[in-house]
Amino acid sequence: MLHLADLLVVYLMLFIITVAMSIVRPNFKGLLYFDEYAWKYALVAVINLAVFSFGGLYDRERRLIVRPALPRMVTLVWVASLIVGLISWLLGDSLIPRSILLGYAIVGPIGLWATRRISRTLRERVEGPPRVLLVGADDATELAARHLAEASTVEVAGRVTGVAALEQQVIESDATDVLLLDSEALRELYADSLSRLEDHGVEVLQLVRPHDSLLGLRTVGEIGGMPVVTLSAHVLTRSQQRVKRLMDLAVLLVTAPITILLTIMTTILVAVRAGRPLLFVQARVGLGASSFRMLKFRTMRRDAESGTGPVQAATDDPRVIKGLGWLRRTRLDELPQLINVLLGQMTIVGPRPERPEEMADYERLIPGYRRRHQIAPGITGLAQVYGRYHTHPEFKLGHDLQYLANWSPLADLQIMLRTAWVIFTLRL
Repeated sequence: MLHLADLLVVYLMLFIITVAMSIVRPNFKGLLYFDEYAWKYALVAVINLAVFSFGGLYDRERRLIVRPALPRMVTLVWVASLIVGLISWLLGDSLIPRSILLGYAIVGPIGLWATRRISRTLRERVEGPPRVLLVGADDATELAARHLAEASTVEVAGRVTGVAALEQQVIESDATDVLLLDSEALRELYADSLSRLEDHGVEVLQLVRPHDSLLGLRTVGEIGGMPVVTLSAHVLTRSQQRVKRLMDLAVLLVTAPITILLTIMTTILVAVRAGRPLLFVQARVGLGASSFRMLKFRTMRRDAESGTGPVQAATDDPRVIKGLGWLRRTRLDELPQLINVLLGQMTIVGPRPERPEEMADYERLIPGYRRRHQIAPGITGLAQVYGRYHTHPEFKLGHDLQYLANWSPLADLQIMLRTAWVIFTLRL
């Protein structure tokens, strides 16, 4: 419904601005080309809708701690206007008069803000006010309940003293949100319960205590006068996943002349040194813990694990074929994984994929390790550029989860450039 509302609002605003310009400027002949502009404005509206979708305007909005959306709307409207202007320049034909485009760039965000105000009002009427389940000691929940009573837009769904069976309690109380009043509760929720609650649209918040100010929190909100922060399992939103996928395909396209040449040269070298088979195919754990077949150039003997079973590769591994060790040091043996990226099984930047048998051990020993499955595995990642080859898996997990929490296109570009430097300096 919000997609349709935005499409209609953008389309109508363009015509309203055209009419207004014709009244203000008698020499403006926009209305004379009404039939022509009808389909052009429809195309402009669709372009805007695509930009809004990639920009995250249609991700499910939180109900309690809502980020200011108007600055993002202004940015996305301007980006869409620039794209429309660029298309017009490339085609040599104006999709829309420049004065109309400028007017829309100014008033467009107001239309988007209005549709979202209406959307929130309708959601409130359909779903009712947020129902918060309080988690903590009796005195803490009593104090929090008194504060929430002053917030007429929030209801208390219930009170519990611990997080044992919290997911079931959320269902029984029909809670839409959970407020943790004890910092120890977060330790018990991390990380599977928190992820499942987030998957079901339940927002989890943590009360901010005075000593928490030492953490330098910058995104503190309030409910009933209480300072709170929103907890998140840091799963990439659908819009972020679309942007990341589009970025992967763009990088593959731009770097294709170089990567294809390197792949051909590496193929010849492996054929001479190692013979057939040229590729090493191995099962790895991917997005959502699903298995996929990862590709690499073969740099080890065919029987490298016949007597030992799965063994982690060492820096100076004796199983590596003579003359191919530098392929591993320069990561050129991973060029075939670009095919995995093209197929959508991997991404260029993300946590490195692990073997299923190793992943089972890591998940048993390291709490939260399976959260790496919330994003497609990558050819390179934060753990690879800041860690070392033998960095402990728990420390690598810290890098991977930090990447999930702070993902952005700029972060991916920085990691790609950093990876190039690591390869150039042969730092493993």
